[in-house]
Amino acid sequence: MRLAMIGLGRMGANMARRLMRHGHEVVGYDTSPEVVRALATEGVLPAFSLDEVRDLLLAPRAAWVMVPAGELTERTVLALGERFSAGDVVIDGGNSYFKDDVRRAGLLGERGVLYLDAGTSGGVWGLERGYCLMIGGSRVAYDRLEPIFESLAPGKGDIPETPGREAQANGTADRGFLYCGPSGAGHFVKMI
Repeated sequence: MRLAMIGLGRMGANMARRLMRHGHEVVGYDTSPEVVRALATEGVLPAFSLDEVRDLLLAPRAAWVMVPAGELTERTVLALGERFSAGDVVIDGGNSYFKDDVRRAGLLGERGVLYLDAGTSGGVWGLERGYCLMIGGSRVAYDRLEPIFESLAPGKGDIPETPGREAQANGTADRGFLYCGPSGAGHFVKMI
């Protein structure tokens, strides 16, 4: 799959690297062109504007926002929403307040753009160990992007399963990612 990573700080850059290690194509954007150029040497498809991000993605598009929570996330999510088309997906992987996710999902939904809030844990160790993901929002978007979540997550590992957990055989929590419910649910679960 091809996905854009918006924000190539320590977590965003390592998430891009992990995705590429698992065979995905990553369009990388950061406000620092030097950071984008450096990751391009590792295989990231470089974008130097959000318009370039849109143009380098294949429909239906998907972009993962990994920028500091607050006003920067708000501006970035809404700017992507203005550039994206119906059926495209914007993912907020930062530490947003869950009520902001509900509002943003509504705003983007007016244009048919799908929104996911993905509480992301793993820090700088996630490149090697994987990222635990708590995801809320559009189930359609979640189902479409499950290969991305699978690649970012730690996976089952080699620890024996807990006795009595067989009833969860079809779930994904034991692999490190979980669909938590409607918009806001992912960040709410991470907050708890």
